[in-house]
Amino acid sequence: MTAETEARQEEIETHNASACPVVEAIDQVGTPWRLNVVYALQDGEQRFNELKRATDARSKTLSDALDALAAADIVDRRMEADAPVAVYYSLTEKGTELSAVLAELGAWAQRWGEDVPNGFDRQRRGP
Repeated sequence: MTAETEARQEEIETHNASACPVVEAIDQVGTPWRLNVVYALQDGEQRFNELKRATDARSKTLSDALDALAAADIVDRRMEADAPVAVYYSLTEKGTELSAVLAELGAWAQRWGEDVPNGFDRQRRGP
């Protein structure tokens, strides 16, 4: 490898390293289903079936999204052992902060000409 090629490679690696936190963040929440769950939980704690109705997701899809969000510390899972067993999901502090960031992303999308879907609430920046 020539000195010029090595220098260019180092420049690319330095540039990419500065983008890594953004890439990592997108990897944690980067599916539409995960984003739908975060949005649905903005109004507070919900049970699995409530989230299923709110997101229109299939059980397996929702379960996978919740597992990934819980592993990323974006969603908290709370279980009440009383009969019948009830499992509740809510946003963590990290998830609540993410909601604000997503609202800003929505505002950015609107400013730059993205179509607004039916039912979009301009105040909440989501459905």
